[in-house]
Amino acid sequence: MTRWAVGLLSCAVAVAAVLMAVAPRGGEQKKPPAAPAAPAAPAAPAAGSGTQATVTLPATGTYAQRFAAVCAACHGANGRIETPLTPVLAGQPSLYVITQLFLFREGRRNNEAMTAVAKAMTDDDLRGYSDFIATLPPVPAPPPATPPDPIRMARGPALAEQHKCLFCHGAGLAGGEQVPRIEGQHEAYLQASLRGFREGTRPGYTQAMTAAVSQIPPEDLDTLAHYVARFRGPAGALTGK
Repeated sequence: MTRWAVGLLSCAVAVAAVLMAVAPRGGEQKKPPAAPAAPAAPAAPAAGSGTQATVTLPATGTYAQRFAAVCAACHGANGRIETPLTPVLAGQPSLYVITQLFLFREGRRNNEAMTAVAKAMTDDDLRGYSDFIATLPPVPAPPPATPPDPIRMARGPALAEQHKCLFCHGAGLAGGEQVPRIEGQHEAYLQASLRGFREGTRPGYTQAMTAAVSQIPPEDLDTLAHYVARFRGPAGALTGK
């Protein structure tokens, strides 16, 4: 087994341990999150500052309120903000979110601001934030700033079928469990993620994405990103219309 595979296996085991450690005990009922308040957000480190900044997270309040204080400034109060390289959180499954927070906390994903926030999270925080984010309903994407490229939109469904995108992400691209929702995700973020998986600079919960895209030409990855970002349609139908 390669060192990369061992590392990913260790990550999966560690995430599972976090989930078990903070899972509610038998008979306990989770209270639904209260509507988020709007306290001032803590300052995150500026991108490219080169410093290992730390963030002090709220120690009290519901995780809805903590999300409003910590995450909303960058990701939007409803989990969607139209910043090209900031991912849409609305509609993401809890298991996927907790995995990404864990990877940031352990320094396995490279983003200075997210690492600073995640390093301050306890195991309970990982669960609390991810569980709240999973309650955010999908937010319809606004019309794209640029019109769809007809050639890419025509080629997109075939590429998605050929490279098993639908097999993991679902016919409606809504994801589930540790698989992210990619329907309506930002094109620039999708493009950067796909290229990161292909080049081995973006780790995942398993090697599935790296294996899936490692042999796909970069131009086809860009076509997939263009298509998926503009995909509209009911669950169960990948129409691209």
